[in-house]
Amino acid sequence: MDRDGLTQPGGESVTALEQSQDSAGRPVRVAIIGAGPAGVYVADVLMKSGTDVSIDLFERQPAPYGLIRYGVAPDHPRIKGIITALRQVLSKPQVRLLGNVEYGVDIKLDDLRQHYDAIVFTTGAEKDRDLDIPGIDLPGSFGGADFVSWFDGHPDVPRTWPLEAESIAVIGAGNVGLDVSRMLSKTADELLATEIPDNVYQGLRASPVKEVHIFARRGPAQAKFTPLELRELDHSPNVEVLMAPEDFELDAGSASSINSDNQTKLVVRELERYAMRTAENGTGERPRKLWLHFFENPVEIYGDGKVEGFRTERTELVGDGNVRGTGELRDWPVQAVYRCVGYRSTELADLPWDSRNHVVPHAAGRVLDLDGAHVPGLYVNGWVKRGPVGLIGHTKGDAIETVGSLLADLAAGVLPAVASPSPDAVTGLLDSRALPYTTWQGWDLLDAHEISLGGPHGRPRIKVVDRETMVQVSRPAAPA
Repeated sequence: MDRDGLTQPGGESVTALEQSQDSAGRPVRVAIIGAGPAGVYVADVLMKSGTDVSIDLFERQPAPYGLIRYGVAPDHPRIKGIITALRQVLSKPQVRLLGNVEYGVDIKLDDLRQHYDAIVFTTGAEKDRDLDIPGIDLPGSFGGADFVSWFDGHPDVPRTWPLEAESIAVIGAGNVGLDVSRMLSKTADELLATEIPDNVYQGLRASPVKEVHIFARRGPAQAKFTPLELRELDHSPNVEVLMAPEDFELDAGSASSINSDNQTKLVVRELERYAMRTAENGTGERPRKLWLHFFENPVEIYGDGKVEGFRTERTELVGDGNVRGTGELRDWPVQAVYRCVGYRSTELADLPWDSRNHVVPHAAGRVLDLDGAHVPGLYVNGWVKRGPVGLIGHTKGDAIETVGSLLADLAAGVLPAVASPSPDAVTGLLDSRALPYTTWQGWDLLDAHEISLGGPHGRPRIKVVDRETMVQVSRPAAPA
């Protein structure tokens, strides 16, 4: 990206002058659906392009930040530090937050088309991918994403969680699996230094858990953990991280991955440390145990009316990093199973949908109809565009591509005409529907309120969970 605009694939630079579309000289009106990182990065790239823009971010929750607020474990302050950068973007005068407004329910695509030159969907992915094995629907079998929403205080999930198991299985060798396992195995008092809501603290405090088992289908070099997340497992004084030495196996494909990717090398090194320590010291002295199991493919969850066990098939490497089943079945006596096999996005009203990959079909961020043609004025970014892969930072690259497509269409004059581009027309529409929307100024009030709740207890904040309370704090002058 150059100083004056975005360099297009063909090499030509789209400048602010070339991007001007409206003869009256008004700013280009852009709606972004979703105020998480994917949406905020789109706003940031748009403003840095030199284009005169007026941006509204619509957010289903009363508070901004999406995945950072409701999808990251509360004991990850470094990741939550991303909020500082996002806040700088959201506080810009060209950007307006309209929270507590749900797309497809409170405001529809036809409404947005009346008020915006372009609409960018950045709704993310917060549902669990399915795992089709027998017993997956037994009581005691849970989606990892649902558990994350609970411990992060998502306003749309129940306030209680059935933490009744002493032994727990977690399926999935990714960072979500680590987050879920860490939150299940840590003591509640360890988490008092974070922003967890009181109901989460009380729930974890009553948990009888003694051991958590993470299961991966392939080997150490194929794990999707990041080194930092893996290393942080060992930071709890109450949790012993264990790995059977026989699970530390590599093949030629694994060696190639280690040699070509530094992150894989660091992950394997950390796993080797856990395996060697387990071989030398046994199960250790810390009261709770967290086991890492590799080469175990999920086969079945079983029990009489509830989860009583988890069955896996032992696998083995075949040379290229892939595995095959050995036919050896193993039973694990657990009372709860959490599947952490990936997130998926949910279908968006009035938009084309790829039901196989759970994304909006697109070309370089341009939404495509069922015939593969671009739907004018509609764009996507983030996980609803590319699927739930990669780290949060990868969404920045997505945003550059999507905004480049939008600005190219703007310069070409192919964006649809807008009937009511005034910012006041949008808030007037929301007011006419008696929607108690929240704003950036309202978030400042809620932010200060949560910090004030934590202060007397020596905590950074205590997160408000109830939606109605969040709205009331954010809109103090609103009628009761």
